[in-house]
Order: sequence, then structure tokens, then C-alpha cells
Amino acid sequence: MSDTASQPLLRPVRLGALDLPNRVLMAPMTRARATNAELVPTALHAAYYTQRASAGLIVSEGTWVGPDAVGYINVPGIWTDAQTAAWAQVTDAVHAAGGRIVSQIGHLGALSHPDHLGGRLPVAPSAVNPHEMSYTHDGPKETVTPRALTGAEIAATLDDYRRAAENARRAGFDGLEIHAQGNHFIAQFLNPRLNRRTDAYGGSAENRARLLFDIVETVTEVWGADRVGVKLSPYWRNGTTFTADEELLADYDQLLKRLGDCDLAYLHLVGPDGGAGGDDTLTAFGRFRAHYRGSVVANLGFTRESGNDLIARGLADAVSFGAPYIANPDLVERFAQGLPLAEGDRETYYSGGERGYTDYPAAGRP
Repeated sequence: MSDTASQPLLRPVRLGALDLPNRVLMAPMTRARATNAELVPTALHAAYYTQRASAGLIVSEGTWVGPDAVGYINVPGIWTDAQTAAWAQVTDAVHAAGGRIVSQIGHLGALSHPDHLGGRLPVAPSAVNPHEMSYTHDGPKETVTPRALTGAEIAATLDDYRRAAENARRAGFDGLEIHAQGNHFIAQFLNPRLNRRTDAYGGSAENRARLLFDIVETVTEVWGADRVGVKLSPYWRNGTTFTADEELLADYDQLLKRLGDCDLAYLHLVGPDGGAGGDDTLTAFGRFRAHYRGSVVANLGFTRESGNDLIARGLADAVSFGAPYIANPDLVERFAQGLPLAEGDRETYYSGGERGYTDYPAAGRP
């Protein structure tokens, strides 16, 4: 397969209000290049995203909705005027190159560390230590027992999400993606091992999902639902806290059904670890399709072949690629021409600077 007619990945698609020229999406990836105290994106960010503007859609790296959301080093935010103005330079450059870009907004919750927060405890659904590692300026440190949010603080956090959504609009993004995957803040609320609340945000699976739906309602008031996506990872496994057992997967089945009523632009779903294209992946996306009414973007480990196959089977509308986009800024063109992919230098994934960030050449160029 070498032409657009034979590759489903290369065909146009409409996700909500987003008209995309192809179905090859750039997945959100933390790259730790905002090496300044204000966590402001720089000219390097503009160059990096612009190089990848041929993607059907770029999803930005996860950006912090407020100072209490911070949990990694050198990751940009979108809560200040300076951050918003800098993101506007990124979106202007991407649009000038013919691309489309949405802002992924998020919060790390219990996985943060006092080192990121001026000595304050991280906030979380409940005071339960997830027993994971936080990467600080002094190296990896074990997480601590976080502080449970009060009802008033949850309302204030929703205000943070609203402000981030408004800033993303001011910055010229084409839409918004809510970071609800992995082991981050929203996923902590969804998880009965970490969410032990007894108020309206805890207890039943429906209550544990209340924060996500409140956030969806908050940001869609700013953007309209047809420009908002949500990223989830029902099969996420990490340590003893995040285990994708059948009970939790059943909770996600119901969550997907409810999200189908929100008329979102898309649902960005991470499949099971272990290689895209296998039986587990096909089973998982078949399960997602059975429960979600709307457009699905598939993520995790896909290749040109497995991505085309998944779309051809009707199990996804588009596929997002993470690691392949690090070393292949022209990934769409490589797929179209059947060219081999370059390998990324893992030592530079989070190292700062242009090396391993903006210095990967397009195919056929020195």
C-alpha cells in the first residue's frame, strides 16, 4: 500500500467540528522542553509542532491547568497570560504550515510531589498514597500521602479547567482534549482504590465519574462539545493501584455509554499494552465500539499496517502515534510512500534543548 486510496489512515475524516485531511494523529507526549521558571512554551515548541503539521491533527503535550496541577519538570502550563501568549505563537506557526492542533489539558493529582508545589502536599480525591514515583528536579522520589480535596476545592479546580479552556481558545487552538488517562488526576477519581470519598464524588462508579462529567460540562460551555475530546485508558496497569480488572473495565463500559451522550468530537482511547494489532487490541477496540456512540481515536503501539487494519475493520476512526512522531516529523509522508521509520534517541526524550527534539530530518533530507 503506497497511496491514499488504499490506506484508510490517509483518508480524510471529520471528528465533530474538526475536518482532518488524514487519520494519522500526533498523540500527546511530554517532552520536558519548557525549561524556564514560568513553564512557558518557547520557540523550540513552535518549531517542533510545526515540523509535524502534516498530521491530520496534533494533540499537544499535556499542559497544566493550574499551579496545583503541576507534577513533572519542565512541562508547560496554560493558566497564565504569558503561557497563553506563547502557545498562540505555536498555534500560529502550525496553522501557517497548514496544520491543526488541539490543546490537551490536565492535572497530576496524587502523583505530584511537594517538590513541584512549593512544599505543599499534592491534592487528590482521597488521602491515599498511590505508591508511585514522581520525577523532580532532584531526581525520582516516592510519592507521598496527598491531601483530599474539599468540595469547595473541587469547585475551584473546575474553575481552573474553565480558565485553561478559555486560554486555549485565546491561544488559537482548534479544540481541546481532556487528559483523563493513565494514573493522573481524573483517573484517580475513577479508581475505587484511590477514591474513597463518601460525598457526591465518591462511592458508586457513577459518583466517581462525576468529576469527569463536570469537567466535560465546564469546558464544553467554553468550546462546544464538537471541539472537545477526552482521552481515557481503561486497560492501564501500573503497580498495585491501577489494575485493569473486570470490575473496573465494566465501570468503563458504562462510562463510555454515558460519554456517548455528550456529543464529543472524539474519544481518544488507549488500548491494552503488549502490541497493537493483536487479538487483545482488536478485542479491546471491539469492546469500546460496542459501548461508545461516537468517533474513536485509537492509541498505543500502532504501526502503519495495524493502524490501517483497525480503521478498515471499523474499530476506530483515526489512530494516534506517539513515539513514531518523535523521530519522524513527516510520518504521514512516510506512510504514504511506504518508507521506513527512523528510530528516536531515548536519551533525549526528556533532556531539554533541540537535540532529539527538532533535529530529526524528514525522509530524504540530510
